[in-house]
Amino acid sequence: MLGRSSPSYTVRGYSAPRAGAFAGRPRSLLARAFARNSVLRQMDWVLVVVVCGLSAIGVVLVWSATQPSLLAAGQDPRTYMKKQLLWAVIGLLLMFAVSFADSRRLRSWTPVAYGLTLLALVAVLVPHIGSDINGARAWINLPGGFQIEPSEFAKVALVLVVASVFSHAHGARPGLRSVLLALAAAAPLMALVVIEPALGVALVLVAVTATMIVLSGTRLRIIAGLLAIVGAVVALAGGTHLLKSYQLTRFTSFLHPSADLAGAGYNAAQAKIAVGSGGMFGTGLFHGQIVAGNYVPSQQTDFIFTVAGEELGFVGTITIVVLLFIVILRALRIAARTDDLFGVLIASGVAIWFAFQSFVNIGMTIGIMPITGLPLPFVSYGGSAVFADMIAIGMLQSVRRHHSVFD
Repeated sequence: MLGRSSPSYTVRGYSAPRAGAFAGRPRSLLARAFARNSVLRQMDWVLVVVVCGLSAIGVVLVWSATQPSLLAAGQDPRTYMKKQLLWAVIGLLLMFAVSFADSRRLRSWTPVAYGLTLLALVAVLVPHIGSDINGARAWINLPGGFQIEPSEFAKVALVLVVASVFSHAHGARPGLRSVLLALAAAAPLMALVVIEPALGVALVLVAVTATMIVLSGTRLRIIAGLLAIVGAVVALAGGTHLLKSYQLTRFTSFLHPSADLAGAGYNAAQAKIAVGSGGMFGTGLFHGQIVAGNYVPSQQTDFIFTVAGEELGFVGTITIVVLLFIVILRALRIAARTDDLFGVLIASGVAIWFAFQSFVNIGMTIGIMPITGLPLPFVSYGGSAVFADMIAIGMLQSVRRHHSVFD
């Protein structure tokens, strides 16, 4: 007999469960975070781990590169390391924040990101706002001794705006109108960056724009016409001396660095010596004589790879190269599995950004590329560069969440 208060009843030895026993129980926060359709479950965790590894290597190398000079000045030898660690943590938070936005939200953010970037690039040129360092007005001073470099965020804005323009194109393939609109959107970013001048960033913007135009499906005759125009502009720049003499020297000194060891060839020569002196396994962290002597200028920023070469040797440098290669491959993989043009162009743009910048940065330390002042992604010292790189990874994660043509 079943009473109201009876928890269960028995039939031939079988005890029935209590009423409500099969009702859904509240899941833990961790279980909900990694549920089947959750954002965290859909993220590319290989990409996250590799980026964290690169960031950790960067923090340690920045510490090693700056400790000797800080000790000599009687300051905290961990000052730069603490800042880089803080920027890496903030960058990771930015990455996760962008990862939670779907591609429709990324598309809606594009005008705001583009407009704010243009305003910041203009503000840099204002005398009382922008800060002039080493002949370039590229930074805005913030309270607490911090600075922001808007040209780094120009890469993010460029990828977003060019992808947005082509994804709104009418017809099966983008036509001349879409190409002109993309160039019109990219031109102000490039022009303001060149005025600073930050020619290394300008080269990245040009490479990314060109690649995205090609991958958008633009007709070959339009691409050929654009190449002819670019060739004419380059010839005009060389013939009318639009570039300053020191800028031309920086672009050509890598061909014959020994010809001017006291001038333009000094950085390239010292960088090659530092990289080559590490041998197979390096001299060990904090034991690099060239690093301690500060023979390579900007060794915590543009020339961070020389610190890895001397103190970590071939094994350390090839580890960095492999990790960067994995990041680029994961970006291309995301591009290949995305079923809409906006996502394809976002992932492809980020991939060429990291590939071009990594190649130029590493190439200038071993003497095969000109010195252009580009940081090594995720590794070089600098908050703006770290933030922009992490936002780009967040954009990749956002694109990845979309259904793939292979699903």
